[in-house]
Amino acid sequence: MSAELTIILLNAVIIVIVYVSVYPKLAGKNLNKVALFDCVASGLALVIVANKYWGTAVEFDFLMFELNWFWFTLLSYSIIEIPVALWYFRASLPKGS
Repeated sequence: MSAELTIILLNAVIIVIVYVSVYPKLAGKNLNKVALFDCVASGLALVIVANKYWGTAVEFDFLMFELNWFWFTLLSYSIIEIPVALWYFRASLPKGS
């Protein structure tokens, strides 16, 4: 499995866990709490990837760009999270809004 795919799968697993289990229980519809917990969740992804790639010169392919581990993890996390976050907030709004 490639390093890029491993990081993408890690990000996807973290996002699924937090949006299906953690956020509904701890944050609900409170955008401020979701934002705070999301900083922790994305920080967790960065810490896990940093544990493997900190100090290495490994380059990651991101579309047409070569990125280091930090930017690859952060951008891929954001791209995966945006549609999930939109779904979460649409699903948590009262019907008729």
